[in-house]
Amino acid sequence: MTRIAPKDPAEALGGEDAAAFARNLMGYIPNSVLTMAHWPELLDVFRQFVAVVYGESQLDNGFKRLIGHAASLSAGCRYCQAHTGHSAIEQGIPEEKLAALYDFEKAAVFSDAERAALALAFAAGASPNAATDAHFNELRKHFTDRQQVEIMAVIAMFGFLNRWNDTLATTLEAAPLEAAEMRLSALGWDKGEH
Repeated sequence: MTRIAPKDPAEALGGEDAAAFARNLMGYIPNSVLTMAHWPELLDVFRQFVAVVYGESQLDNGFKRLIGHAASLSAGCRYCQAHTGHSAIEQGIPEEKLAALYDFEKAAVFSDAERAALALAFAAGASPNAATDAHFNELRKHFTDRQQVEIMAVIAMFGFLNRWNDTLATTLEAAPLEAAEMRLSALGWDKGEH
């Protein structure tokens, strides 16, 4: 059970615009957002950050979800793994890529560019952080500085979300829980405290 109770959506989001933003982005209102709503200014800033990270971009949003999934796997946050696994598929990532992520370095479904970004996500998601100059040397072969910043923004956003949701044992919503049980359980995923 969540350690800080989420606020009621009608009260938490302060109007239909905020609720519509969450529903449009995710298809549901995440409990993590409803918990952040206890501090409205934090929620406002977080919504702006998410809107930029998943907004107009030089990288595919499905790929960004896959990067978030890799960072969340490394960090061990099952809540975020469920969310990113579900949303990666929703954003067009083939199920084969999601399943192959656990062996991304050898899996033929990934390009060298994807492998470079995923390697950084796994390294940066670890604690202590395991990112090295070699990760960025490999990234530079495939991505512009702007694209590298986008990759880092996804990893950093999930760094916050991984700590937030694992520490609070945020309760998983029905849609990502069902998707994770269907797609990720065979790979060793379970909901843990969530």
